[in-house]
Amino acid sequence: MHKNLKFALPVIFKLKIILSLLIISFSFFTAKSQTHYSSNISLGVRAGADLSRLFFNPSVKQVFKPGALAGVTFRYIEESHFGIIAEINYEQRGWKENFEGKPFSYSRTLDYIQIPVLAHIYFGRRGRFFANVGPEIGIRISDKIKTDFDTGNTENLSDFPKFHNILQYSEPIKQRVDYGISAGLGGEFNITPKNSICLEVRFYYGLGNLYGSSKKDNFNASNSMALQFTLGYWLRIK
Repeated sequence: MHKNLKFALPVIFKLKIILSLLIISFSFFTAKSQTHYSSNISLGVRAGADLSRLFFNPSVKQVFKPGALAGVTFRYIEESHFGIIAEINYEQRGWKENFEGKPFSYSRTLDYIQIPVLAHIYFGRRGRFFANVGPEIGIRISDKIKTDFDTGNTENLSDFPKFHNILQYSEPIKQRVDYGISAGLGGEFNITPKNSICLEVRFYYGLGNLYGSSKKDNFNASNSMALQFTLGYWLRIK
């Protein structure tokens, strides 16, 4: 019982962080809404590319893995420079390993349906600078490995790097659901009073471990990270 409680505490702490962000965002949003500012509602789409990797402990040598993302967005904002954004996105994440010049290749692509709920803070009217921050949850829908060597037979590969971590090859990814924090900066530019485009750079850090992280598992940490570059379109409907 004591052992299970010990492993549950980090997860409970991370969930408290996400819940606190949601409560703060909702409270601030509710307070602003009560000041009778003229509000507007927009629907949109966004698409772009990302660079992702995992934070492993013990470490795995990597380079950033490129991927694609696209989604639909909803936004409710106030003239008081604050609003809420909710999205449903498809995103490719994962990692690509670095063999330091050796003739080997290994990458793993994890496809997610991810749902961020973000506080949206903006300044300006015709052209806006904005910041988005908030929690995000992702559901993994596929897991694809691309490699040019037998991951179960590395000891018989003469050129295989001696100190390259291979623990990730033999252990399955246990967590289908990932959760974490997203934060982004960008600019929005009006085309017409009801149409605008936006550019955003956003960073995601996963608070959950993709691999098991108990004492019997190979990794103490395996957190997902992604840097997104997107172009979006907004249509104001109210």
